[in-house]
Parts: sequence; C-alpha cells; structure tokens
Amino acid sequence: MKWTIIIVIMMSFVGSMMWMMPSPRERFQAKLRLHARSLGYNVQLARLTTPRAAGEVEPEIITVPAYRLMRSNMDRKASEALVPWQVHRVTSIASDGLPDGWSWAQGEHLLDESQLAQITEVLAVLPEGAVALESTPVQVSVYWHEKGDIETLDLLKTQLQRIMDARF
Repeated sequence: MKWTIIIVIMMSFVGSMMWMMPSPRERFQAKLRLHARSLGYNVQLARLTTPRAAGEVEPEIITVPAYRLMRSNMDRKASEALVPWQVHRVTSIASDGLPDGWSWAQGEHLLDESQLAQITEVLAVLPEGAVALESTPVQVSVYWHEKGDIETLDLLKTQLQRIMDARF
C-alpha cells in the first residue's frame, strides 16, 4: 500500500511538471516570434473585426496575431497624406480592385491603380494563414495565424517592406 501511495504522489508531481511545460506548438510560436523580433516586427494578439461576409448578418470578430512593421521611413507630411487601408481574406460586396476571396474593411476606392496592382501582387503570395493586411501612417501589418515556418516569416517581411517602400 505504501508503494502505491508513493507511486501515485510521484505521478502527480511528474504530471504537474509536464502540464507546465510548453507544447510543441507553443515552442514553435516562441521561436517564430523571437525570430520576428530580430527582423524588426512588433508581434501582438489583436482583435480583428472582419467585413461582413456574403450572406452573413454580423461581422466576425477574431483574435489573431498581428505582425507589424513600424513606419520609420516617412516624414510627418507624408504620414499625414497616407490613406489608411485594410483588406481581409473574406468574400463580400466590398472587393473592387482586389483578387477573389479578399475584401475591403477600410480604404475602398481611395487608392490608385498602381497601388491596387501592388496590393494584388502582395496578396497573391501571402500564405494561407494570413487573414488580413493593413497599412496605416504608423505601421504596416499582416494578421497571420502562424501557419508556416521561419521562411514564411521572411516572405511576409519582404512583402510588407514592398508596401512600406511604396509609401501607401
């Protein structure tokens, strides 16, 4: 009986320690986010309200990691002139100038044709886990479910940098 009690207590301790250990997914996220910080990203969990999808009554509110690059290449005048925009991976009515499956949440009809062409090129290479892309005077963001690997993060950096360099 003593040995049974000792074994149960030891299993309880080991189980508690294993419960506190990060899962493989959590370890991957930590590694990914550490690499993101070295690339200059600011990573946050953000609540995102998607545009109403076709046939939906209410917009969906999701919590998703936001990978943001701060705009440091713009002066105040250019920053004030920048038109903020946001697109989502959802099918809705507000999709003028965007590829199929993407819709505007903000900025529809405010960008010129060359800017729309650049957005389309960026959207074409975004990974499947990317659910939104945003540009504001302060930052450029991709909302991403972190499906991929370190190379995917490097691809996102390249695409966000294209938007930052184009200054829109």
